[in-house]
Amino acid sequence: MHLDSNHITSALVRHLFDLFTSLPVSTIASSFCKEVFAQSLARFVPPCMPSLAGDGEADHLTNSADTSRANARRGHPLPASPVMAYPYVFRAQAPPVRVEDHKAAKDAAAPVAPQAREQWPAGASRSARPHGAGARWLGGLGSGERLASAYDLVETMQYLYVRVVKARGLPASAVSGGCSPYVEARVGNYRGATRHLEGTSGPEWNQVFAFSMDRVQATALEVLVRDKDALARDGCVGRVAFDIAEAPVRVPPDSPLAPQWYCLEGTGGKMAASGEVMLAVWVGTQADEAFADTWHADAASARGGGGAAAVQSTRSKVYVTPKLWYLRISVLEAQDVVPPGAGGIADKGRHADVFAKVQVGGMVLRTRPCAPRSPMSLAWNEELVFAVAEPFDEPAVLIVEARVHPGKDEIIGRVVLPLTLFEKRLDRRQVQAQWFSLEPFGRPPEAVFAGRVQLRACLEGAYHVMEEPTMYASDTRPTARQLWRPAIAVLEVGVLGAQGLTPMKTVDGRGTTDAYCVAKYGHKWVCTRTVVDSCSPRWNEQYTWEVYDPCTVLTLAVFDNCQLGTAAAGGSGAARDQRFGKVRIRLSTLEMDKVYTTAHPLVVLHPSGLRKNGELCLAVRLTCLSLGSVVLLYGQPFLPKMHYVHPFTVLQLDNLRRQAMGIVAARLSRAEPPLRREVVEYMLDADSHAWSIRRSKANFFRVTALLAGAASTARWLADVCRWKNPAATVLVHALFVTLMCFPELILPTLFLYMSAAGLWSYRRRPRRPPHMDARLSCAEAVHPDELDEELDTFPTSRPNAVVRLRYDRLRSVAGQIQTVVGDVATQGERVRSLLAWRDPRATGMFTAFCLVAAVVLYVTPIRVVALVVGLYVLRHPRFRSRMPSAAGNFFKRLPSRADTML
Repeated sequence: MHLDSNHITSALVRHLFDLFTSLPVSTIASSFCKEVFAQSLARFVPPCMPSLAGDGEADHLTNSADTSRANARRGHPLPASPVMAYPYVFRAQAPPVRVEDHKAAKDAAAPVAPQAREQWPAGASRSARPHGAGARWLGGLGSGERLASAYDLVETMQYLYVRVVKARGLPASAVSGGCSPYVEARVGNYRGATRHLEGTSGPEWNQVFAFSMDRVQATALEVLVRDKDALARDGCVGRVAFDIAEAPVRVPPDSPLAPQWYCLEGTGGKMAASGEVMLAVWVGTQADEAFADTWHADAASARGGGGAAAVQSTRSKVYVTPKLWYLRISVLEAQDVVPPGAGGIADKGRHADVFAKVQVGGMVLRTRPCAPRSPMSLAWNEELVFAVAEPFDEPAVLIVEARVHPGKDEIIGRVVLPLTLFEKRLDRRQVQAQWFSLEPFGRPPEAVFAGRVQLRACLEGAYHVMEEPTMYASDTRPTARQLWRPAIAVLEVGVLGAQGLTPMKTVDGRGTTDAYCVAKYGHKWVCTRTVVDSCSPRWNEQYTWEVYDPCTVLTLAVFDNCQLGTAAAGGSGAARDQRFGKVRIRLSTLEMDKVYTTAHPLVVLHPSGLRKNGELCLAVRLTCLSLGSVVLLYGQPFLPKMHYVHPFTVLQLDNLRRQAMGIVAARLSRAEPPLRREVVEYMLDADSHAWSIRRSKANFFRVTALLAGAASTARWLADVCRWKNPAATVLVHALFVTLMCFPELILPTLFLYMSAAGLWSYRRRPRRPPHMDARLSCAEAVHPDELDEELDTFPTSRPNAVVRLRYDRLRSVAGQIQTVVGDVATQGERVRSLLAWRDPRATGMFTAFCLVAAVVLYVTPIRVVALVVGLYVLRHPRFRSRMPSAAGNFFKRLPSRADTML
C-alpha cells in the first residue's frame, strides 16, 4: 500500500503535539510552550491541512497563533524561552532586509525594469497613523516573505482614490444629436475631469483621481457625467454621490478594488438622467499601485489648461540610465586609395596629407595626417575611443579625406559601419582586424570603388563608462553584466519633504514654487511628483537601490518645475527648471542598519551671491547583506580591472565623460515626462572642471588647514625645547630616552598611540551625514567679480576679443592647477579620516590593524621587520603586480571633504 508523505508527516506532527502538551510542566511554561509550538506548527500545517484527521485541531492551532498575535498587538510580552526566541516581536523600526529574502525578491524580479516603489509586505498590516506617531507592523509569516516594508521610512499619507472606468447608455443631446461625455470628480473645492470623447454613448476613460485626505474638508464625493458643448454651457447627464466616511480602506498587497456600475441620478439639467457609469472608490496610501499614474488634486492649481499640464508634468517616475559602452576603433591602414582630382596627387608634384575621420553621433575624432608610403597605400595605426549606448541606433561613419590645399579637405571615400557588426570584448584578448570597402563620395556615378580600409574595432564591456566625476561616482560596475559582483547592501531613501523653499516665480502678484526632487544612484534615477504652489512640499515617497560598493555617493537635488502653464508655453519649452540646491551622501559615512532622519540645507550660487533656499528632509537607511563582502571591498580596486591594466589617458577620460553625459541627457529627455537636460547636467556636475577662482581659493584653504596640523606640532616641539611646560618636557625626555634604549618599541608605541587615538575619537564621530558647507566652499563672502567670472559662459561672452583669448587661456591653465590642488587636499583629508570615524568601517579596520600591528611589532625584533620591509620594497619587477595594492585601494576609498564642496 502506497502512503502519501503528507499523511505520514501530518500524523507525526500531530503525535508530537499531543506528547508535548502532556508534559508535566508548570502552567505558565506549559501555556507559553504550547503557544510557541503552535506558532511553529502553524507555519507548517497549511500544506498538510487536507491530511489532518479533523478540522478541530487545525482550528485550535490557528486560534492559538491568532491569540499570540493579539497578545503581541496589545503589548503583553511573552516570557523568554530558554530554548528558542519568540519569533513575532515588536520593533521600533522596520527590521532590515534579510539576505535570502532580498536574493529571492531579486531573482523573481530579474527581468523586470526597476520600479519606483515596492509592495507592502505579505502577511503584514500597517497602522493608518503616521510613522512618527508610533506606527508598527508585524513581520509576515513564512520564510519567503519580506521583512522590510515599503514606505516604512516616510509618513503614511491617506488619499481618496476614484477610478473612472467607463459609461454606458448615455443619452444623446437634443441640440447636437450626439454625446461628447466626460466625467468630473468633485470633492469640496477640488475638481478633476477626464478627457471628453466625441460622439459616443459608451466611452472608456480608465483614469484615477486622488484627493489628499489632509486637505479634504467635504464629507461627500460627487461624480458627474457631463456632455461637452462647444457653443453653450456643458450639460450634466447625471451624478453619483458617495459618503467619504463610508469608503472602503485598501491596504496593499490586497487586490485592487473591483469597479461597479452605478446608475446616474438626475440633476435637473436639460438632459434626462439615464445611463450608468463604472466606478471604484477607496481610501489608500501612497503605497497604492495607482499612486504614480494618478491625477492628484494637489496639482489641480497647475497653470495652463485647467490642470491638464499636471497630468504629465507632475507625476513621479523612475528613469534608467542607458547601458553605456566604450567603442574602440583602431584605424590601421588603407589600400587602393585614389585621391580626388584629375591625375591624382602625384601629378601635382607633392604628397598630400591624408587622414581618417570617424563620426559616431555628434562626436567626431580624426587621426593624424599620414603621407602615402606608396602611390595608393596609407598607414595610421591610431586608436579612437567613443562612448555609445544601447540600442545602437546611430552607426559609425568613417571618412577618408585628403588635404589638397591649406584649409581645404576633399573626401576620398567613406563607409557606414553599424555598431552591431563589432564584437563585444570582456578582456584584453586581441580582436581580429577587418577590411571594409570605401564608397566613393563626390565622384562620377559610374565610380563604385574608392579603396579599402583595415579596422580593428570592438565594444569594451570590461570598463565602467563614467558619466559623472569619479570622486562623486555612484556606480563602478563594468558594462558587462557577467562581470558584476553580488550586491552587498540595500539603500533605502525616504524623500520626506522640504521646508522654507524660496519662491522661484511670480503668479498673480505673489511668489510661488512648484518643487520636485530628483535622486540618482547607479543606473536608477527617481523623480518625485511635483507639489504645486507650496514652499513646504511633502512628498513622502520611498525608493530602494541595490548597493555594490559602499564608497559611492548618492546625489539628490530639488528643482522648481517651470514647465507648467504660461511660463513654459511662451517659449515652447525653453523655460529652464530652476535649481534649489543639491545634497550628496557618501554611503561609507553611514552606519549599517541605522535610520538617519535629517534636514539638509539647500544652497546654490546665484548671480547675486550665495542663496539659501530651504532644507530637504530625508530618511536614509543602509541595510547590510554581507558584512564580510563589505570589509573585503575596502582592499579591492575602486574601478574595474581594465581601468588599471589598459588605462585611458586623462584627456580621453575627459572627452569620454562629456560624450557619456550628453548621451544620458539626450535619452532621459526623450522620456515622458522628460527629465530635462539642465536637471541631468546639474546632477552629473557637468561644470565640475570649469575654472573658478572661488573653488581654487577653497582648495587652497583646504591644503593650508591640513598643513596647520603639522605647524601646530612643530610649535609644540619648540615649546618642549624651551621648557615652557617643565612637566611635559620631562615626560618627553623620559619617552625619548626609553625609545632610544629600546628601539624595538618605537613602531609598537606609534601604532598603539594611533589605535588609542582612533578609539578616543570614536566619541566625537559624526552623528549624521555631512551636508553642503558654504564656508568650506568660500561661497559666503564671494566677490561679485569672482562670482561673475564663475557664472560666465565658456568661452567668455565678454565683447573684447583680446580679453576673451587671454581669459580663456587663464581659465584653462588655472582649472588644471585647481584640480591638482584639490587632489592634494583630498589625499591629505583621507589621511585625517583614518581616525575620524567618518567611514565607521574603514576607521574600525584601521584601528584594529594598528592594534594588531602593535602586538606583532612588539614580539618581533625590529631588525627582522626592517629587513622584511626592505626586501619587499626592493623586490624584482617580476614579483610586482600591475594592480594597485590592498593598502592603496583602502586609502583611495577613504572619504574626504570633497563630498561637501559646492
